[in-house]
Amino acid sequence: MEPTRSATVLSATDLTPNVRQLIILPKFEKLAFLPGQWVSLKLPLGLKQPLNRAYSMATPASPSGELTLVFDRVPRGMGSGYLYQLKAGDPLLLSGPYGNFVLPRLLDREVLFVARHTGLVPIRCMLKALYATREASRALLIAVGPAENELLYHHELLSLAMTRSSFRYLPLVASTEESAVEFTISMLRPLVEGMPKFIPMLCGTKQFVRPLRNYFVEAGYDRKEVKTEMYD
Repeated sequence: MEPTRSATVLSATDLTPNVRQLIILPKFEKLAFLPGQWVSLKLPLGLKQPLNRAYSMATPASPSGELTLVFDRVPRGMGSGYLYQLKAGDPLLLSGPYGNFVLPRLLDREVLFVARHTGLVPIRCMLKALYATREASRALLIAVGPAENELLYHHELLSLAMTRSSFRYLPLVASTEESAVEFTISMLRPLVEGMPKFIPMLCGTKQFVRPLRNYFVEAGYDRKEVKTEMYD
């Protein structure tokens, strides 16, 4: 049986009309994790409790041990419905960290992040780690939101692009997964085809990530060169 740890909700904040942030604090010991990894929340729901739900950390590990988790509101979603009613002081149970969607040790090329909506969360954590120091590797982010008011961390990313010459930020809006894929590939073509290779890192739904991974393979990338994380 996997080990679990108790945590307490410190705050709950709406980031967009349909995305909420929880800051939680593990009770007895800090959680060591790499930017891009996730934890499994054990929710007291369903016929076979607990209900497991995976959420990536939005900020790197901190001296205080706080964890920042971000999730979207899923219509009739049991897990997100439960999390949306949590408030400061409420308990949570979690396990982890898990996942291999982390930055490579050797950043010998520009990193190309592509995120669909809350797929930006683990990437934002990596960006915060990358740009915590004065010198950082080059990175390009294409972030695709379902609506203008659902572009996560938009002003923060604009500010980062303005203050760090090594970072480029390209926001897109697409209401469906099909249009999100189409718009993203049209954005990628002049950046990828006939150009030096990136380190591609893609995060979103299967319907979004798989066609993009196929695009990179068709453009000459080895399948293993394209790091992916899918959350459905």
